[in-house]
Amino acid sequence: MAPLPRYRPKQISLGPLEAEILEIIWEIRVATVKDIHDRILADPDRELAYASVTTVLRRLTQKGWLTCNKNNRAFYWEPLLSKSEAQAIQAYEQLHKFLAISNPDIVAAFADSLDTASLQQIAAIASKIEAVRRQREEQK
Repeated sequence: MAPLPRYRPKQISLGPLEAEILEIIWEIRVATVKDIHDRILADPDRELAYASVTTVLRRLTQKGWLTCNKNNRAFYWEPLLSKSEAQAIQAYEQLHKFLAISNPDIVAAFADSLDTASLQQIAAIASKIEAVRRQREEQK
C-alpha cells in the first residue's frame, strides 16, 4: 500500500455511484462525461442519465477527488489521487474510527476473532511500527 499522501480530499466518503465513476476514471486516467456514460451503459441492465454523470463528476470535484479542465468545448476530468493513494487514505480513516472506540474489550474481541493469516499480517505491521519507532529514536 502506498504511503499516506500529503494531499487529502475535502470529503473522504463516497456514494456508490461516485465510487464507480472514480474507478472508471482511474482506469482511463482522463475522461469526459461521454466516456463515463458510455462505459456505464455498456452494461445492458443499467440505466443512467447523462446529466447524472455530470452531477456526480461535479460532486467529486467539489469533494476534492477530481480536477476538471476545459479544452475547446469539452470538459475533461482527472483524478487528484491515484487509486493506491486513495486506498491508503481510506484505510487510515477507518483505522482511526476503529481506534476512536477506545474500548479495549471491543478491540480485544475483534483481535480474538481474527484468523491465522490476519494475525500474521498484524504481527508484520507491529514489526514495521517498531522499526519506525527505532529509526525515530536514532534520529533524535
